[in-house]
Amino acid sequence: MCSHQPPCPNADDADHDAARTVAFHPEQGWSLLCNGAVVFDDTGELLPDGRTVEPHRLALV
Repeated sequence: MCSHQPPCPNADDADHDAARTVAFHPEQGWSLLCNGAVVFDDTGELLPDGRTVEPHRLALV
């Protein structure tokens, strides 16, 4: 359970990536959020229930 104030969004919420970072591993390219989601440097995500979110960064023109 999140103890932050205001509380972090749940992993099922649309704004789940707004949760606070609790573990940061830039040398490995990922961070763990308070809600259990793992976000990767390429903007892809792994949610606590095993679902994935495809990378969504903008393409440079």
